[in-house]
Amino acid sequence: MAAVPEEARGLPPPPLLNKMSAWLGGAGWMAALLANGFSQRPLLTAGVHRQVLLTTVGWFAGYFLAKRTQYVHAKKDREMFEYVRHHPEDFKTAV
Repeated sequence: MAAVPEEARGLPPPPLLNKMSAWLGGAGWMAALLANGFSQRPLLTAGVHRQVLLTTVGWFAGYFLAKRTQYVHAKKDREMFEYVRHHPEDFKTAV
């Protein structure tokens, strides 16, 4: 099973700059800094390519996680509205 099903293509894509991407990109960068620290290398200057790689991987993981979250919420909304449409007697409006 794919992370984001084919039916999610109808949804608008999440923005590239979103909270989840920023958090996971920062987590990837911190993971690279921690790896440098545990290896007793200079934190910011050693393995800059690794820092960029892990930040990028975290950013795209956050993007696809945001996309999956958006799909799951849209699916739940669709199911809920479909239930309300089929059972109007359970959801009477107050007069």
